[in-house]
Amino acid sequence: MPRSRSSRSEKPARPVAPWVRTRLRTAPWAAAALALLVLVTAYLAAALPRAVDRYETEGLRHDIRTAAPRSSVLELTNPVPVGERGPGLVPGLLQAQSDEVRDLFPAPILTDPEQSVHGVRTVKRVPGSDPWLPQPDGLPPEFVLSSPSDLTDHATLRKGRLPAGTAAAPEAVVTPQTAEALRLKPGSVVHIPSRLGTEPVAVTVTGIIEPRAPRSPYWSVEPLLRTPALAPKVGDEIKYYWQAALLLSPSSVSAALSTTNDVEVFFRFMPEAGHLTGRDVDRLDAALGSVKGGPDLVKMRKAVKGNATLTTQLDEISGSYRSMREAINPVVAVAVFGIGAVAAVVLVMTGGLFVARRDSELSLIRSRGASLTGIGLRLLGETSAVAVPAAALALGLAVATVRPPDDGSGGIPLGPSVLAAALVALIAILVLPVRAVVLHRRPRLHGGRDDLLTARPSRRRTVLELTLLVLAVGAVASLRLRGTDDSGDHLVSAAPVLVGLIAAMVLVRVYPLPLRWLARPARRLRGAVGPLALARAGRASSSGALPLLALVLALTTAAFGGSVLAGVADARDRAALLATGADARIGSPIEWTPLPAGLAESVRGLKGVRDVAPVQIEYGVDVPSYQGTAAQPMSAPIVGVEPASYTRLADRTGFGPFPAGLLASTGRGGEGAVADTERVLPAIASPKVAERLGKGPMDIVAAAGVFRVRVVAVRSATPALDDADFLLVNGADLTHRADTSLLVTGPVDGAALRTAVKAKSVRGKTSLAVRLRTEERATYVDSPLQSGAERIYLGAIGAGAAFAVIAVLLSLLQSAPERNTLLARLRTMGLTRGQARRLLGLEALPQAVLAALGGILVGWTTVPLLAPGIDLFRLALAAAPGFAPLDSAPLRADPWSLVLPALAVVVLTGLAAVGQAWWAGRRSSIKELRAGDAR
Repeated sequence: MPRSRSSRSEKPARPVAPWVRTRLRTAPWAAAALALLVLVTAYLAAALPRAVDRYETEGLRHDIRTAAPRSSVLELTNPVPVGERGPGLVPGLLQAQSDEVRDLFPAPILTDPEQSVHGVRTVKRVPGSDPWLPQPDGLPPEFVLSSPSDLTDHATLRKGRLPAGTAAAPEAVVTPQTAEALRLKPGSVVHIPSRLGTEPVAVTVTGIIEPRAPRSPYWSVEPLLRTPALAPKVGDEIKYYWQAALLLSPSSVSAALSTTNDVEVFFRFMPEAGHLTGRDVDRLDAALGSVKGGPDLVKMRKAVKGNATLTTQLDEISGSYRSMREAINPVVAVAVFGIGAVAAVVLVMTGGLFVARRDSELSLIRSRGASLTGIGLRLLGETSAVAVPAAALALGLAVATVRPPDDGSGGIPLGPSVLAAALVALIAILVLPVRAVVLHRRPRLHGGRDDLLTARPSRRRTVLELTLLVLAVGAVASLRLRGTDDSGDHLVSAAPVLVGLIAAMVLVRVYPLPLRWLARPARRLRGAVGPLALARAGRASSSGALPLLALVLALTTAAFGGSVLAGVADARDRAALLATGADARIGSPIEWTPLPAGLAESVRGLKGVRDVAPVQIEYGVDVPSYQGTAAQPMSAPIVGVEPASYTRLADRTGFGPFPAGLLASTGRGGEGAVADTERVLPAIASPKVAERLGKGPMDIVAAAGVFRVRVVAVRSATPALDDADFLLVNGADLTHRADTSLLVTGPVDGAALRTAVKAKSVRGKTSLAVRLRTEERATYVDSPLQSGAERIYLGAIGAGAAFAVIAVLLSLLQSAPERNTLLARLRTMGLTRGQARRLLGLEALPQAVLAALGGILVGWTTVPLLAPGIDLFRLALAAAPGFAPLDSAPLRADPWSLVLPALAVVVLTGLAAVGQAWWAGRRSSIKELRAGDAR
């Protein structure tokens, strides 16, 4: 039966648009804001583990590359048995053995083939018996006979010819430094005594070669091959003799066997660091242990057919790196936990804002029969459509921007970044549906109050707060007792966050009290703005605990991070100042070298010099004991100073200041006081020296004179020395007065100072060294581990400040519709725009001021509370404890880090409230009032 025309003209019903698409098209700006917040937060979370991995990798490679070649080289030595000659020392056979050994190194050890060296050398230096060789104190020079491989590739012939020779007529070459010091030239013949007691072995010098790269490992592992040394021989008196090297030809190496029984074959391998990452430390230590005394050493011994031994200090370099990383990582973890907590709170606040804006909508849907499961799934779809792509994009940006160091070898693992970005996305996805389901699980009374003044904490909240309090107390106690030694103890690293969390909860409970106290006297004020603002502040939603929590955590993180950076800078400043004693130090590296005449006057005339303190330092002076010979021997430096200038220096540096009158001159110093041993000099001593000398005068016998001293004051430090013990006297009372150092104060130019010192130096004498405090300070930052950790802290402070701004804005946005409606109503009642701005500003300030005061109080409490468990030594100074001027770098509260962020929060909150009032004043009151009752 044909259909009627009307039925054919009917169109099918249009399907209902999907919920997620509809919601995103309805509120595109809210979705874009959530996507941007997730993008930034997920990027920071994903980039953090990659940044840590990058600077740890850079730190390991830096430590290996910058280590002295003598420390990082892998050297396999095989002693040559007495009586074995040529067959086992053929250059081709040694090359084959070297290649085989290099292939036996286990991963991750890789060596540079271009820097691999092998050869034969004498272990014990052999004397040269020629009388024409230089003998400074009548001792003959001693030579190392060595035949390193590939000599022509690492040196250039300057004079003569390259060596050839045979076992019977050995030939060698020397470097220009050796030729000059030992008076050698092409054609010289050096006779070495034979171990067999026969005719001496005559080594002919055929040429002089110049090293092409003197600082390369080829020449630096054994510096004697390049540069001779004047070595002391200790006996009844110290005598000096020359040590040098003769570089034999490969065909002459058998001659070395005739001179001594201690001859060995050596194979040197320089490790490569470009492929190593911070995660390879354990594997590297295991591999080094195997090649030094494990299965791989057995394989190498088979390859070289002998009882070979492998020596290296690469394991010590790796151990030093590991100890620094283990000391720095827990300190960095504190910043990571802090910024992570702030970010999580801001994400929760964002979900709370969306729930508050859609409260009426969700209540209507719930009243029409929608299930909690259906509402939750729909909201989950909304947030997933926004958060998942944003987190994926953030992960891609983190991978693209935070790349592996150098050539990108040894890539950064993706797993931690994926987990971090997924965690951020998960929080952003779940906050809105979970909060909506919890809020609408039961019917609510329309118009019921939900503010801080009327809210009553539930039992569950009380139990949660008590649990967090117990965790915080345990974390703080553990940190104070054990410190940050256990890098895997995350509870310890979260201690500042837990303290801030407890403080925020306490502030939320206390918050209504000051409002109630201020409300009554405010009613007596003229005008309605003040009382109304206080009443409005008290009517703030109980969800305002989240902004307060975010601000307190952000301020605590900023205060702790700022204190860490300030403590690091302070430790470096003090270490550099203690090492130099002033802004600049002039002196000779050789003890008891007097300064040239007129140097102090020349330095005083330089631009920027404010003061000069000349000092005379004599080391190793025997310190007598009031107990007599029963006490153990002790020596300490004695320092002769000019009291006036030295006192000013001690006051400026803070190292042992004292009144100049304590070292008043006796007036009997100088050369005429040689026989005057009864004079008593006032002295300032370190605690140990003062305890040893006692209260009475004691005799001092030194190169500066013979006199008696009485301790008049005790100081633990002094600018002239970074040693623990010292004895300070007036230089004018010394018999032999000769200043050995100048301590210069002022921002003097280093180049000008060195020029002036060089102009006054006496030709032929030891040159004077100039040490600047600024240059000394720069040496304490020599590892990417330090700079990387500092960048993490700077980033944490910056991110915390940004999240604090977002928390303030979210807090204001959440109540913006209700505030706009209020202002519209009040404007119809005669409220001026100025009064509106003051009303919103005063309404927002109580919570901001409370957060600022809470942040200052928590930061001021947290830093000294946790300081005993945190030592910034390895983060501040590259050297290990005991190898730097300071013994520790304690954490101290930084006033600027406490006050500035808190003031910024108050100012920002006030400006945001005023801006909101200005924007609301531009809009029509009728439009706001017709939009409905926002309650």
